[in-house]
Amino acid sequence: MNPNNNKRRTTEPAHNINRRIRAKEVRVVGEDIEQGVYPIEQALAMAEEQELDLVEISPNANPPVCRIIDYNKFIYEQKKKLKEIKANAKQTVIKEIRFGPNTSDHDYQFKLKHAISFLEAGEKVRAYVHFKGRAIVYKEKGEILLLKFAQALEDYGKVELLPKLEGKRMFLTVAPKTTKK
Repeated sequence: MNPNNNKRRTTEPAHNINRRIRAKEVRVVGEDIEQGVYPIEQALAMAEEQELDLVEISPNANPPVCRIIDYNKFIYEQKKKLKEIKANAKQTVIKEIRFGPNTSDHDYQFKLKHAISFLEAGEKVRAYVHFKGRAIVYKEKGEILLLKFAQALEDYGKVELLPKLEGKRMFLTVAPKTTKK
């Protein structure tokens, strides 16, 4: 058994705090504090007096900018903001619709209705014709089918990628039209 595996990982703080700040002078900002440039010892004393941490916010400034705050609360707020930004980011959903080179008209209409509903819901549609075995000799049929499909969806979306053969599949990508408000 390796004794090094039992060591707990301690993560380094993202910012220099308190005694880790190496500058001789710092610009101090924060609530209930007279902002200005102070020697590091005086800035640390001010932070201790309020039972808070001196956190280096902008280390590249001259002199470095430090804020007197509760560091754990600061980190918590940053994580909360990051999580909120991530939650609000819209992820693109791509729905796939599969055709054969000899798809019947009824199946085509059925799949077209699904594609229209996907585009109206704001999702991308990726239609493809899958060629099995020797059906690859009907490449033209597959391309005509996809172009007809794209033309039928013209009112609901715009073609991002024209029919393109990759292996045994021919793809077509349609994105929803953006509505101006």
